Amino acid sequence: MPAVTADVLTLPRVGHHGPATNQPRPVASVSTAPHGFEGEGFPVRRAFAGVDLRDLDPFIHMDQMGEVDYAPGEPKGTPWHPHRGFETVTYMIDGEMAHQDSNGGGGLITNGDTQWMTAGAGILHIETPPEHLVVSGGLFHGFQLWVNLPRTLKFAPPRYQDIRGGQVALLSTPDGGALLRVIAGDVEGHAGPGSTYTPITLVHATISPGASLSLGWRVDFNALAYVMSGRGTVGPERRPIQTGQLAVFGAGQSLTLAAEATQESRSPQLDVLLLGGAPIREPVAAYGPFVMNTRAELMQAFEDYHAGRLGSIPAAHAGVHGELDQPRS
Repeated sequence: MPAVTADVLTLPRVGHHGPATNQPRPVASVSTAPHGFEGEGFPVRRAFAGVDLRDLDPFIHMDQMGEVDYAPGEPKGTPWHPHRGFETVTYMIDGEMAHQDSNGGGGLITNGDTQWMTAGAGILHIETPPEHLVVSGGLFHGFQLWVNLPRTLKFAPPRYQDIRGGQVALLSTPDGGALLRVIAGDVEGHAGPGSTYTPITLVHATISPGASLSLGWRVDFNALAYVMSGRGTVGPERRPIQTGQLAVFGAGQSLTLAAEATQESRSPQLDVLLLGGAPIREPVAAYGPFVMNTRAELMQAFEDYHAGRLGSIPAAHAGVHGELDQPRS
């Protein structure tokens, strides 16, 4: 269940389109995310699996983590691992996750919070459930998105942003049928708190049963919609979409979505992540935790990691490393 809610009647309204700004984007494709496991074994859905990188650009990878209700002793995280060449965006809807990195960043994110880590030139980090959650168990649900960096910013200094759930921009549709949480970017003149190297927009939208959303979208951005729960339709074609599916939109000026009038009891509304960005249009060489432009740069990243040039694990955690053959959160 979304953690950040509000009285929609008091919020700024978006979705007022005139004839010059209401060219809806058609749906280019709808794909279903396969299930997998990440880190020490927590379940994920690979949201971008099978989708052409040219349609995703500037995004590389996205996992839906959970939704899972852990029993006591079951919550899991990731071991220490490196990153270089991109940014990780971790958005927690339910549950808690503690983060620490070799650059001194980190903290606890929970219930609508976002941690935005720019790996840039290189960083080591770890993400784990806090001890009290391991003991008690509980609901865990979130997302991690990988945002590519252009060649000129691959070696930007690492940085960390802690975005509390209460900092996001909250918006509503004219009839109050949809609540939008703007995490980053600009939605019809309303900006989210996330500071991004690569221009992107990231929105969590909740659409009530039977309601619809028509949202202005930058024409120079790509556009994606991932359904985290519920059933509805996307695009002017009203193409069906449901939990675990990703819609890729074509060119146009606005995004259109609608929630079915009848939803399942466990997913009473349509919850969707809307994301888009300015395509970088550069070669992508990605393997494990590194996203670079060439194979030679990937090899250099591995050499730098093994030589300790991506940072040092704090003494209290020394000796805890992860494997490098799979994507890491």
